[in-house]
Amino acid sequence: MPHSRSTAVPVFLLLFVPLFAYGQAGDVTPLQNSAPASSSQASSDQSPPPVADPVPPNASHMSRETHYALIREFETQLVYARTTFPMNTKGLRLKEGVVTPNGEDLHQALALWGPAIKPGDPAHISFVQIKNDHIHFEINGGPTRHKKWYQRVEISGADGPPLTPAGDQEQSNPHGSFVDLYFSKYVPEMTSQQLRALLYPVLDFNARNKEQAYLDTLPPKAKTAIQAHHVLVGMNQEMVLHARGKPPKKVREREGETQYEEWIYGEPPADVDFVRFVGDEVVRVETMKVDGEKIVRTEKEIELPQSDQDKEARKESPERPAQAPSLRRPGEDPEDVPRPANGASPLPPTPPPDLPQPPGSPNDMVPSR
Repeated sequence: MPHSRSTAVPVFLLLFVPLFAYGQAGDVTPLQNSAPASSSQASSDQSPPPVADPVPPNASHMSRETHYALIREFETQLVYARTTFPMNTKGLRLKEGVVTPNGEDLHQALALWGPAIKPGDPAHISFVQIKNDHIHFEINGGPTRHKKWYQRVEISGADGPPLTPAGDQEQSNPHGSFVDLYFSKYVPEMTSQQLRALLYPVLDFNARNKEQAYLDTLPPKAKTAIQAHHVLVGMNQEMVLHARGKPPKKVREREGETQYEEWIYGEPPADVDFVRFVGDEVVRVETMKVDGEKIVRTEKEIELPQSDQDKEARKESPERPAQAPSLRRPGEDPEDVPRPANGASPLPPTPPPDLPQPPGSPNDMVPSR
């Protein structure tokens, strides 16, 4: 009996060692196979533009069947914006890949009305109308709400004018906008995939989420930095929000005559980042390391194409509008207008006291001699 027990222990160890080795091999295999899967998933997260054959220049007019098929397919479809839609009743115009307004015109519209939809924002196509030379797409209900059927009913009596229950005025919808896709001659025959490709400068039909749709509108350097949660000098506030999120603390200060705002990320004993904005642009990034090292970056690390266009447009535009209101007569040169020597406006001449004065004039208060 003692001899049989001593031989059982080595046999058990011989059986356990292969099982343990097999378990380790089985654990290693999924880890090795998971690396290619993650890389393929990262590449599939990109949102390429729709692939479609260009519309032939000699294509025929759009048929009635295609007309109704495109309306049924595109209405109520969820999309992501690739550009900024201004909040006004003019919307955007897209022709041959060029979006208008742009540059300074778009900057003025955004400054006056604000944005209705920003790049990367989800939106839905609420109304599609195909006309002779363009297709009208209303986004998020459009700038004006359409009337209901009961708002078009008129009630008239024997001796009174016709009345409408809801009035005749249009109801504004400031949260919506639209884009008009124009063609050179007429709306040609096309497929839904070709129409998506034509709308790609303003709308993204393939994005999976808001983050992906926004990143696809950025330059490659900015996109890589945001994915790495890194802030570059030259970014705007929207980029910093996507890279680091909302700051836990904000501070507004003044340096000379320049006002700036600093977003503070992190708290000691961890690293603390101070991101300084002048207007909407990052001009300084300061990082305080745990070991006391201070890193300051002030040189511009990224150039935004849209910002450069706006700056050039502001340089070329005159400071005073061309049609500014004026008291001059038509054709009168402002250089020929006489000006007082001391810079003060001359007082109007006082009439002599022997002329009849209106009641309550200052001359009535002078005592007669």
